[in-house]
Amino acid sequence: MGQAIFRRRLAKWAIMLSLASPAAISGAQTLPATVGETLSGHSLVLAQAMHGHASILLMGFSKDGGMRCGDWVKAIHDDAALNGVAVYQASMLEGAPALLRPAIKNAMRKGLLPAEQDAFVVLTQDQKLWRSYFDVSTDKDPYVVLMDAVGQVRWHGHGDAKFLEPLLGPALR
Repeated sequence: MGQAIFRRRLAKWAIMLSLASPAAISGAQTLPATVGETLSGHSLVLAQAMHGHASILLMGFSKDGGMRCGDWVKAIHDDAALNGVAVYQASMLEGAPALLRPAIKNAMRKGLLPAEQDAFVVLTQDQKLWRSYFDVSTDKDPYVVLMDAVGQVRWHGHGDAKFLEPLLGPALR
């Protein structure tokens, strides 16, 4: 019985690592140059903001995925290996009705410090480009990309922070 449990755990880790490996990156190697609006009300293009320094982008394509990005933010801030790495969050609202978007943005602002609001971008266009970039397979997951200072993707994946976040520090070296 012990071997069966070990094999299941090993298979689970192998699947998770395959989903999180740099090889899982879609054909689009550069971030889309979509203009978004930060939760503090400023225009921001993530591709420009992330250029020139190590950065992590967390992206949610649904309420579930966006809520789970918070676990990633906490795990990243608790990881000493990632000190000094800029963290950006983005939420795709193109599919949300225009009348509901202001209420959704207000709900996202709650509990965030002004600096965090400056690094949280709401996107309302180019959903297909972003879904292709992240190779989205499920809207319920948060999607993550780690880039170095020259814009090279060092790690790309999706899923739970508790399993995958420890892979970011080594990928940055």
